[in-house]
Amino acid sequence: MKILMFGRGVIATVYGWALERAGHDVEFYVRPGRAAAYGDAVDLDLLDTRRRVWGRRVVEKWPVRYREALEPDHDFDLIVLSVPHHRLAEATAFLSPRVGHATVLVFGNIWTEPPAAIGALPVDQIAWGFPQAGGGFGADGVLRGVLLPSVVFGTFGRPPTDRERAVRQAFREAGLRLKEQPDFRSWLWIHFAFGAGLHSQGLRLGSLSKLAGATGDLREGLLAGRELLPLLKARGLDLRRHRGAVLLFRAPTWLTAPALAWLTAHVAPVRVNFAAHSDPDAEEPREVCRDTLAEARRLGISVPRLEAAEPNFAREGTGRV
Repeated sequence: MKILMFGRGVIATVYGWALERAGHDVEFYVRPGRAAAYGDAVDLDLLDTRRRVWGRRVVEKWPVRYREALEPDHDFDLIVLSVPHHRLAEATAFLSPRVGHATVLVFGNIWTEPPAAIGALPVDQIAWGFPQAGGGFGADGVLRGVLLPSVVFGTFGRPPTDRERAVRQAFREAGLRLKEQPDFRSWLWIHFAFGAGLHSQGLRLGSLSKLAGATGDLREGLLAGRELLPLLKARGLDLRRHRGAVLLFRAPTWLTAPALAWLTAHVAPVRVNFAAHSDPDAEEPREVCRDTLAEARRLGISVPRLEAAEPNFAREGTGRV
């Protein structure tokens, strides 16, 4: 399969690497002028857990190919669109006249209605998924992160189309296990809201990495997520259908906070993922918290911990695209 990764962010790079290693033809679309700035290789320091529980460390310089233009008559089979949620509208507007015959995998956070999130992209050419990898580029340009053994795909109450099945097969060929979510809208919104709960406390400390091993701060993050359950209900979600997804935030924090602190401090895949989110200027955590708080205010839902963290949302990040 010929695959275009949209941008050279963490998720695009990690999964682009895995897909190429599986024999797929992978390129990256980047903004004009970025290819020369990035250079012809990415320095990777990954913990790959696809085949070993504790992971295999991969340290290598991975040669990559970039393109700074995309014509409508391209021959890509798949475009992987993994951008911060607040940049999705800009990305879909760019891709809409250039999508050609490719399937577009929307691969990340969504807080709006899914049909609105894709803009003018053709609905019958869309697949939906969510990555199970994470990390960050350090000041030295090295991408440090973790690739977990599974990836999430979703639909909206119907079976996958032929296009969606082809996308799933590409990821399966990359050695990834597939988790299916038939009510993907609800799953995405739950994930987004609970991300806001944890990020609100990470921003208070400076970054998500500061939460690792911090029982008290993780407790506050879990409670902030719990306060968002009424918001999800107000948006029409039936949380009874997603008991597993919300269990961590409903369970007693005297049990969950120490357990999560131990995991983030001692279990390599979790520890590496948290540690890599150390950029104090990252945009996405602030935007997630801002948008969640705005929706709570619109619907009249009290979220005191998210409200208290609001001063930490104000610092504008530099971001990476």
